[in-house]
Amino acid sequence: MSDGKLVGIVLVSHSARVAESVAELARGLAGGGAAVPVAPAGGTEGGGLGTSAELIAAAAASVDRGAGVAVLTDLGSAVLTVKALLAEGDELPAGTRLVDAPFVEGAVAAVVTASTGADLAAVEAAATEAYGYRKV
Repeated sequence: MSDGKLVGIVLVSHSARVAESVAELARGLAGGGAAVPVAPAGGTEGGGLGTSAELIAAAAASVDRGAGVAVLTDLGSAVLTVKALLAEGDELPAGTRLVDAPFVEGAVAAVVTASTGADLAAVEAAATEAYGYRKV
């Protein structure tokens, strides 16, 4: 468990609307837990489809509360952009982690888990476990 600081969550999509909608869904399904800092980072600065290192870095800074930041992505180039930012070393807050998880289900699991005050490792584990969710 953390020391009262919550893990921040960044949702990186090629679409601003998708990132914002998934953030809204995850927050809504977290229910009565603590208000987790969640930031969408979707699309480009001009509002188009794509990914933006600047938007991702700003989103990560906005949710950093000192307990780590979990970044979930939708598609390939979003992953590459986050990996490049992590490799640079000073663009993202210390304790930022790219989480290998399905975008929607992983985001919900991450936010719900973070709302309990869980640490970054537990948030990452919950999001990653979402790969196992069966629908039929």
